Amino acid sequence: MSYERDHLFALARTAGSGRRRRATPTKVRPVIQQVLDAITEAPAWVRNGRHDIVAMNRLARALYVPVLADPRRPANTTRFVYLDEAAREFFVDWDRIANDAAAMLRLEAGRNPHDRALIELVGELSTRSELFRRRWASHDVQYHRSGMKRLRHPVVGRLDLDFESMELPSEPGLTLNIYTAAPGTHTADGLKLLASWAATQDLAEVQPAAPDQS
Repeated sequence: MSYERDHLFALARTAGSGRRRRATPTKVRPVIQQVLDAITEAPAWVRNGRHDIVAMNRLARALYVPVLADPRRPANTTRFVYLDEAAREFFVDWDRIANDAAAMLRLEAGRNPHDRALIELVGELSTRSELFRRRWASHDVQYHRSGMKRLRHPVVGRLDLDFESMELPSEPGLTLNIYTAAPGTHTADGLKLLASWAATQDLAEVQPAAPDQS
C-alpha cells in the first residue's frame, strides 16, 4: 500500500516485538453516553485516536449532520475532511482543519502503530487524496486542543464556536469535544435555533462500530 503503509509498519517494527498492543476504543460505557445526553445546551461528542465518532449528544448530531451523511459507521471526521467536497463548505477554516487532522493521525500512528484500522484509513486517504499525502509526508505534529471552530451549518448558518478537547482519564484513548458560545452572541442564538431544529428531527444515532481490528 505505498509509502504511508510502509511508514506505519516501520513504526510497528521500531516499537519492539514485545510491546503490548493497545486496543483502540470504538464505543463508550453507558455512563459516558449519559453524561453526553445531560449536556443539552452544547454539542458534545467523543472520538477515538483514529477520529472515529464513537458517541454524541443530540445537539452534536444536529451540528454534524454533514459529517454523518456518509452512511459508513463509525463516522470518521478526517475521512469527511479529505474525501467529501461538503467539508470545504462546512469548515470555514478548512485548510487548518485538514492540517490538524493529518497531524493528529500521525501522532496516533506513533502511539499505536499496530492499529490495523488506522493503517487502512491512512491507506485510503493516501490513495484518494493527494493533499493528504502531502500533509502526511510533512511530518507536522502540531494541532490545537482548544480555540475556535468556525462552521457553516446547512440549516442555521454560520457558527463561530469555542471548542475544548479533553482526554477522558477513565476512558484511555478517547477524547471529549465540547463546543460552546459566549452568551448574547450570534452563535449562541444559532445554537438555540439548532437545538429547536434538532428537537423536530429524527437524527440518526451513532451506531456501534464493528469489532475492533487493532
